[in-house]
Amino acid sequence: GNEAAAKVAYALSEVVAIYPITPASTMGELADAWSASGTTNLWGAVPEVVELQSEAGAAGTLHGALQTGALGTTFTASQGLLLMLPNMFKIAGELTPAVIHVAARAIATHALSIFGDHSDVMAARTTGFAMLCASSVQEAHDFAAVSHAATLRTRVPFLHFFDGFRTSHEINRIDLLGDDDLRSLVRPDDIAAHKMRRLRPTAPVMRGTAQNPDVFFQAREASNPYHDAVPATVEEVFAELAELTGRRYGLVDYEGAPDAERVIVMMGSGSGAVGETVAKLVADGEKVGLATIRLFRPFPTEALLAALPATVSSIAVLDRTKEPGAAGEPLFQDVITTFAESDRPKVRIIGGRYGLGSKEFTPAMAKAVFDEAARADPKRRFTVGIIDDVTGLSLDVDDDFQVDHPGRSAVFYALGSDGTVGANKASVKIIGYEPDLYAQGYFVYDSKKSGSMTVSHLRFGPEPIRSTYLVQEADLVACHQFGLLDHFDVLADIRRGGTFLLNAPFAADELWEHLPRTLQRRIIEQELRVFTIDAARIARELKMPGRINTIMQPCFFALIDVMDVDRAIGAIKESISEAYGRRGRLIVERNDAAVDLALAELTEMVVPSELADESVADTLDVLDGVAIHDFNERAFVEKVTMTMIAGQGDLLPVSAMPIDGTYPTGTTRFEKRKLALQIPVWEPDLCIDCGKCAVVCPHATIRMKAFVPSALDGAPEGFLSKSFRSRELDGHLLTIQVAPDDCTGCGICVEVCPAKDKTQVKRKAINMAPADEHRDVERERWHFFTSIPELDRAAISHDSVKNSQLLEPLFEFSGACS
Repeated sequence: GNEAAAKVAYALSEVVAIYPITPASTMGELADAWSASGTTNLWGAVPEVVELQSEAGAAGTLHGALQTGALGTTFTASQGLLLMLPNMFKIAGELTPAVIHVAARAIATHALSIFGDHSDVMAARTTGFAMLCASSVQEAHDFAAVSHAATLRTRVPFLHFFDGFRTSHEINRIDLLGDDDLRSLVRPDDIAAHKMRRLRPTAPVMRGTAQNPDVFFQAREASNPYHDAVPATVEEVFAELAELTGRRYGLVDYEGAPDAERVIVMMGSGSGAVGETVAKLVADGEKVGLATIRLFRPFPTEALLAALPATVSSIAVLDRTKEPGAAGEPLFQDVITTFAESDRPKVRIIGGRYGLGSKEFTPAMAKAVFDEAARADPKRRFTVGIIDDVTGLSLDVDDDFQVDHPGRSAVFYALGSDGTVGANKASVKIIGYEPDLYAQGYFVYDSKKSGSMTVSHLRFGPEPIRSTYLVQEADLVACHQFGLLDHFDVLADIRRGGTFLLNAPFAADELWEHLPRTLQRRIIEQELRVFTIDAARIARELKMPGRINTIMQPCFFALIDVMDVDRAIGAIKESISEAYGRRGRLIVERNDAAVDLALAELTEMVVPSELADESVADTLDVLDGVAIHDFNERAFVEKVTMTMIAGQGDLLPVSAMPIDGTYPTGTTRFEKRKLALQIPVWEPDLCIDCGKCAVVCPHATIRMKAFVPSALDGAPEGFLSKSFRSRELDGHLLTIQVAPDDCTGCGICVEVCPAKDKTQVKRKAINMAPADEHRDVERERWHFFTSIPELDRAAISHDSVKNSQLLEPLFEFSGACS
């Protein structure tokens, strides 16, 4: 979606002022890359891309560029948009053509959320900008062009927005607008008129005056005709776009039964899920419909009334924002006003909130809204998609309700930075380039990014894909990191008879005994086929440690019946050359070899017909061995923290959440992400007590403790220690211990260690070793290590690396990348 919008914005601009902010960053980064490589705009010039030091600076630069007659744009979201508001009021008040493209995102309130909803754009609705909302990747492309054309015709600046992440980061196959299409929409006369209004010394005028009470009000109203003309102009551009492309849009688009009685009114990507729900319910004989708002400002009152069937008696308006204390959210209030001022028969209108902070919105939730609208006494204000046991606003959702999809789907569990997301993006493009196939990719990122779990959702099939929610019944589930099985139910959304692909450090004939019992049960009950490959070993052998993407990708194409495997493998190798070619032929050859080895070593596991009486534990008990002294903290950790860590935060009700965003500290010690393929192992006989390994560890996963010998009472067999050389702590012992489930495997500790074995050149006082071989032993040692009393902070001086690392760290397991 970001690329779809940026392609048009770049082509139709002379100045692009940027300050990248998630999730709109990609638009600015693409524009910057295109400018740097000399890519020209529609008129053969290279746009000037200027990166400022804040979003406020970007908006000020845009404002200034516009006053010189330049065609300008910028991209932003969230707090970044709020910093642009003062300039936006000025740009709109001066009737200056401009377009700001927004990947709509939540505003930080009780907590920061980098994810999508309409909080930011709703804060901009009083600026005087026209606001056009796209609901899909194709619309993000088309509406970008409509916005740039309409702003020049009306002189009213446009804010073109689409849902952050759900649309901005979705990959889908679209039809691109050509240069001739853009030239047809953007009239030369409109551009010339804009340039003639520029500030210039040959025809000086004054703008930005200060006005007193005698004239300000009148002057504020003088621009009314320009804003009033916007809806008709947007309709005009929509009509021209339809002539060029065959894609027809209205200010409000209706789909559903022509005699619908219940209708949902909304805007944004959620209309995809509701549209699918409407199609299924209408096929089942229900009289329901969906009205999707395209132009939000100026609000299209006449178009909304015209779009809705005369039979409508109940309307549910869905807003993707929360306005505390208001009588209703913005779209709801606009719909209420529209009907209050119309001659239509009385219609019951209820309003609800959905999807805040990228909360999932599914057809089952849409059906719950339709069911509520049918009730004799519905909730006039409601939420959907959460469990509200405090104010009772939430609707009950039947999760068994699903719509039919003609294509196939896959879900991939992996870690950020292991290459899986990039490989899946390439797979979507490979499938999408097939003449009779459509493909969609959507990627769920943890806000911790690199090193945290990513989940890729892929759909593909013979028809265009408009599903704007996660895959619910996958034909194939792939887990690219074996350690994720301990914490996440990776088979929760696989269909019966589906395929499970697992990257595992075990041979196929011994893998079963290493799987958690809950996973074994799911495999048998769902009658799944299981395939395995040791991708980590192959990557190490090819001198690409950790980069398993080009090993797992061909396995996907071999197991999912979507296109000819040989053609897919050829396309994968082409994408490898494109992605890694500039890094040298050797890198390309290694990745090509990875593809070939993957197909050779992919093996199907024989699934037993029933569970054995005894098996490995279901999951690791991460609370075991972690000190929790306060009863209230334990209750919170068990109820809230552990539920979130298990990926089940959607199940937490409102009552479980802190009312003001205040959380207990130090809860990252319960996460136990088990990211590292290799962990550091201490060699006491070489250690010189310098403390450098502990001081450089970015996550405090390597600890030093000095203690009296009696502290070792009850130590596990083989627990390591040595005498500690210190004038201040005579007779003490020293242990350097790694937290094996928290270490990220970055290896910085080994790089910095100065103590080397004189007989074995590569052996140091701390060395990286395979995590699977050492994790169980080191885990037992870590649990005991945490029970050793912390040193009194007053017992030693703090002015050396060695002594500072004997102190208890006050910040640990930050969750940042390695």
